[in-house]
Amino acid sequence: MRISTSSFYEQNVKAMGLQQQNLFRVQQQLSAGTKFLTAGDDPVGAARALGVSESLAESAQYATSRDRANLSLSREETALDSATNILQNIKTLTVQAGNGTLSDADRAALATTIQSNLDQLVGLANSDDGNGQFLFAGYKSASAPFVQQAGGGVQYIGDQGQRLMQVDVARQMSTGDDGRTVFQSVQGGAGYVTSGSAANTGSGVFGSVGIKDATDPDYGKDFQISFLGGNYTVTTNETPPVVAATGAYTEGSPISFGGLQIGITGTPVDGDSFNVTTAKNAGTDIFASIGALVTALKTPLTGGGAAAQASLQNALSTANVKVTNAHDNVLTVLSSVGSRMSELDSLNSSGASRDLLDKSYLSDIQDLDVTAAISEFYQRQTSLQATQMTFAKLNSIALFNYL
Repeated sequence: MRISTSSFYEQNVKAMGLQQQNLFRVQQQLSAGTKFLTAGDDPVGAARALGVSESLAESAQYATSRDRANLSLSREETALDSATNILQNIKTLTVQAGNGTLSDADRAALATTIQSNLDQLVGLANSDDGNGQFLFAGYKSASAPFVQQAGGGVQYIGDQGQRLMQVDVARQMSTGDDGRTVFQSVQGGAGYVTSGSAANTGSGVFGSVGIKDATDPDYGKDFQISFLGGNYTVTTNETPPVVAATGAYTEGSPISFGGLQIGITGTPVDGDSFNVTTAKNAGTDIFASIGALVTALKTPLTGGGAAAQASLQNALSTANVKVTNAHDNVLTVLSSVGSRMSELDSLNSSGASRDLLDKSYLSDIQDLDVTAAISEFYQRQTSLQATQMTFAKLNSIALFNYL
């Protein structure tokens, strides 16, 4: 079989061209460090690599979200930690104010100190994240959530929205707590708060509330203890009120009603009354409670007699319970913040482990074996050079060379 010169030439040039393409492809793989340069080189591998790359990009976004959530929670944690210190300081000052040896001036000085603590607490409640977004405002984070009123007191103008952030595939996390939940709420197990009527003129002073029987049908209701003719009557704060207990008042003897028990000392007069109310119905606004404490401490006792002294002691007892409830509530929220931050750490650890596996899998799919590729490169280069030399040698053969 004879092969024409043109066919011989074309076949050899085509073969060398194919070898050059293969050599160039290996060279590109070495340059890119990947097994396939286009999806057409390995459609299945390219699809798998794309899926893993998308998973890694999504994981990186979750990691960024976790960093932002952790930063926001860290700022809230700092504010709440300072708030607990202030409330603890107010509790200490409240106990100190109960010292019977203090003068009106001494109590006024304590009132000034407590007012300063109250102002600091309001400032903490209006903390922002450094970018003008207020931590405890809910969705209304562009405005300060707590506003001082002209007539005294503090009003919450935020809402109870929870700002959620997607921190993992199936986990949305609240990155803050609204001001009402933090500073104007109490825990469900806060118990009862006792307070004396502002119209009391006797010297009756209440003690702490004890629980005798939590299964009593009236337990959990609000009560009022009224005095008339040396007797007491306990009624529920319902409409219409229901009598829960009656009896002759004996100083120091416990009064039992609705599964509760309370002791009262001193001498209540006709018309005096005391409210024994669940914490959630007794007024949960810590700013209002501290404000009432300041007012009580600023009220002079000089010339007021036993009734004024009793009124002060009752006001201090009520404030102490309310501040304690508020302190416990802030501690509970602080604990929740810590739990969320701990969860973020766990999610970061699991996310890092997942990323490591994904990167290893992606490397197996697309990363080039450099040693094998270099070996292949030299083999193809040697083969091409041999083909070129052979073609040049054969191309120069002619019959005239043998005449």
